[in-house]
Amino acid sequence: MTIKRNILTILLLVISSIGFAQSNGKVTVVKNPLIDSLIARRIALNKGVSNNGTPIVVYGYRVQVFFGTDRKDAYNEQARFKSLYPELNTYLSYTQPNYRVKVGDFRTRAEAQKLMNELRAEFPTLFIFSERINPIKADEFNVDR
Repeated sequence: MTIKRNILTILLLVISSIGFAQSNGKVTVVKNPLIDSLIARRIALNKGVSNNGTPIVVYGYRVQVFFGTDRKDAYNEQARFKSLYPELNTYLSYTQPNYRVKVGDFRTRAEAQKLMNELRAEFPTLFIFSERINPIKADEFNVDR
């Protein structure tokens, strides 16, 4: 019986050492080629452009810095904001009887909130709106100031 146990033990040691053998530094990556196309599509969607180059509607956030009925005041507030933050786009809109000046193209509400906190001292009434944004401008804007 002890001879059989010794042979069985030796046999198990040999088999286990073969099973745990490793090749020297060779890694073979096996992946589906569709993964690369899916990654490229995801990047394009994040940039707001479809496969054929047409723009995609992307929703995000803008901060409203002015709301009022006077056109001259709206243009003055837009110019004042542009002098303080020339890197951000401003958007003036008119819905009878009010003018609105909104700024920025933010993908997340947190980014818009950060700008809103910076603007509190200069602009008294601020609101964040969710609306269609320009995704390329949102990607170019550096949130870390």
